[in-house]
Amino acid sequence: MDTQNYHQYLASVITIAKSAGVAIMQVYATDFSVKNKDDNSPLTEADLAAHHVITNALKQLAPHIPILSEESEGIDEEIRKTWNQYWLIDPLDGTREFVKRNGEFTVNIALIDQHIPVLGVVYAPVDDLLYYAVTAHGAYKQAGANPALKIHTKTLDPKRPIIAGSRSHSDEKMQRFLHNIKNHTGQMPELISMGSSLKICLVAEGQADVYPRLGPTSEWDTAAAHCILQEAGGDIVEVSGSALRYNTKQSLLNPMFFASGKRSQQWETYL
Repeated sequence: MDTQNYHQYLASVITIAKSAGVAIMQVYATDFSVKNKDDNSPLTEADLAAHHVITNALKQLAPHIPILSEESEGIDEEIRKTWNQYWLIDPLDGTREFVKRNGEFTVNIALIDQHIPVLGVVYAPVDDLLYYAVTAHGAYKQAGANPALKIHTKTLDPKRPIIAGSRSHSDEKMQRFLHNIKNHTGQMPELISMGSSLKICLVAEGQADVYPRLGPTSEWDTAAAHCILQEAGGDIVEVSGSALRYNTKQSLLNPMFFASGKRSQQWETYL
């Protein structure tokens, strides 16, 4: 399938993401309850409502393309590895931020082809903020009803790097990373704390130089924003330097990675 055919899905996927956002906001306005999943991560009615909105709509849009969602039943690797193309979705990325009611959560929908994200939509419903990209068509940001603007990664100022960090998952590795940069540059780097896939989008739109993820994430956490970052001029790379790929192993957990602009900086030297 060529890139023009990927693009045929974009408008529909944006509509689907916004519909999921409506379902999420309906729960957000209530005194919702929170459960814990087996991995102790939180689950709300909003996660499940968004999951149903997205999966039902994608089945209508492209019945031949399988779907992998965070809220799906587990799909065996033997089945997954037969997929050349599939939708990879996180119906509500940043459930901890949803529970905190700070607005920093997103709907993530990606199309994966041959282990690479080729279409990505990230929608933050509280701010009506949309990021999207399709391979070979560029990356865009749209706030509300304003025109969509093309986005690009920024040029690194090596003396003052700007780091995007998790609002809910900062740890000793991250602190060591920041202090190692300080030891190299002579000053503490600027840190922007943010929830969900919005951190990768900050890099894509040139508001940050790098998002180091030094703990576990799942493939649905990164795929949609990964496509956006690639089309904006950056990439997500593992500590080894290899580009992050999808559905290549039994586990759906990502290794540690750096989401950054042009690969001129060896961020792993600061670990």
